[in-house]
Amino acid sequence: MAKKKSSRKFRNRNKKMRLQKVSATSTPVPTPAVEAKAPVVEMPPAAITTARRPSRTPTPTATLSHSQVLRAYISLMRLHRPIGILLLLSPTWWSLWLAGKGIPSVKNLLIFTLGCVLMRSAGCVINDYADRHIDGRVKRTRHRPLATGIISPAEALLLFASLCVFAFMLVLATNPLTIKLSFGGLLLAAIYPFTKRITHMPQVVLGAAFAWSIPMAFAAQSGELKTSIWLLYLAVVLWAVIYDTFYAMVDREDDIKIGVKSTAILFGEADRVITGILQGLFILTLILAGQKFELGEYYYAGLLAASCLFIYQQWLIKARVPDNCFKAFLNNNYVGLVIFAGIAADYYF
Repeated sequence: MAKKKSSRKFRNRNKKMRLQKVSATSTPVPTPAVEAKAPVVEMPPAAITTARRPSRTPTPTATLSHSQVLRAYISLMRLHRPIGILLLLSPTWWSLWLAGKGIPSVKNLLIFTLGCVLMRSAGCVINDYADRHIDGRVKRTRHRPLATGIISPAEALLLFASLCVFAFMLVLATNPLTIKLSFGGLLLAAIYPFTKRITHMPQVVLGAAFAWSIPMAFAAQSGELKTSIWLLYLAVVLWAVIYDTFYAMVDREDDIKIGVKSTAILFGEADRVITGILQGLFILTLILAGQKFELGEYYYAGLLAASCLFIYQQWLIKARVPDNCFKAFLNNNYVGLVIFAGIAADYYF
């Protein structure tokens, strides 16, 4: 009996040792119910807009619908915000009406109207290409197509080139003098966006680019360039500095942080005084131009209306509230229109 008990005790001990050995050498496998999930990291919107897209990833437009891609290109060209087209178009019409003595040719009117749309769109595209790494850091521009990566830099450059080619095809229907002048306009439009890195006066370059349509339109209509047309050119350069300074006042704080230069930063606390002086010089230059072109009372009535609008703009920016500065910028559309109305009425009546 003792022998039997001893044998059973020995078997139980061996069994226990085997179980311990298996437990020590095996690795437990967790069940799906208890496995830890990898944390999901969500990037804030600002980080998404400033992040560069990996070079080997598919183009984002491939995942978008046709309507979304179309809206992105419209946004890139700012066709949904025609204020820039109007600011470029009104002085072009001034020049056409002066060169045609109130009756410009329908051909030139169509060429330069469509040309303004194309070149303003091209200017917006190359501007966003130049600012593609900084737009994401500015609240107002962080959702632009190049800043978000919806449109690639290569696609933007292709669009810019296409718009310039279409505009040049229009110019080919004019005359040799206008064709020669068009190269100067293209150069100014292309370099303007990059001047914000090297000078506090990129608005002067913008004005030179916007005003270049004046000698072009005059040459296309009359076949020559009178010295008096450069008074009109100077006036538009001054005007562009005025309204683009208002525009730059909207982003002044962001621009200071990221190192973008502008006249709004250069003028500082004297911005209201300096823009007021420039508005006075603009009106004075147009008075001199009116004398050269022998314009009458309707034209000067238009200048008086423009002066009243300038006073309103100064009232808008008195506290330098960004939204009101933007309203002052937009209000310049009416300045261009009342001056055009004065020129057209003077020739008509």
